[in-house]
Amino acid sequence: MAERPTNPLAGLRHVALFVEDLEACEHFYVDLLGMAVEWRPDDDNVYLCGGCDNLALHRWKDGAFDGAQRLDHIGFIVDRAEDVDQWATFLQANGVMLKSQPRTHRDGARSFYCLDPAGVVVQVIHHPPISGGRFVS
Repeated sequence: MAERPTNPLAGLRHVALFVEDLEACEHFYVDLLGMAVEWRPDDDNVYLCGGCDNLALHRWKDGAFDGAQRLDHIGFIVDRAEDVDQWATFLQANGVMLKSQPRTHRDGARSFYCLDPAGVVVQVIHHPPISGGRFVS
């Protein structure tokens, strides 16, 4: 078995949800619960921060909930961008199926996706606003 990276996962502080009514959900999380809009890459996605947590809301593509799981993925935060690559190497060496290779996103985050044994999509992500104990308020 490959050796686990020396820098541990820093927590499960990122969740992504599929939602039918993006505007109503944004209102709930921002106006009622007090989260802040971090980034809106387009009309179908909004990323929110609150405390040490990050919530991504993704518009349900066909506009109708058909009973499929609303959870898009869960994300484990790491402190440094290079930790992403070390975790990808470690997990792949231990037989974990990667859905994507590590990449840097437009917002400066770096991540990859893999599958847990139950088929849940798991992201390992360095996200500057919340990695290393930082957060957007």
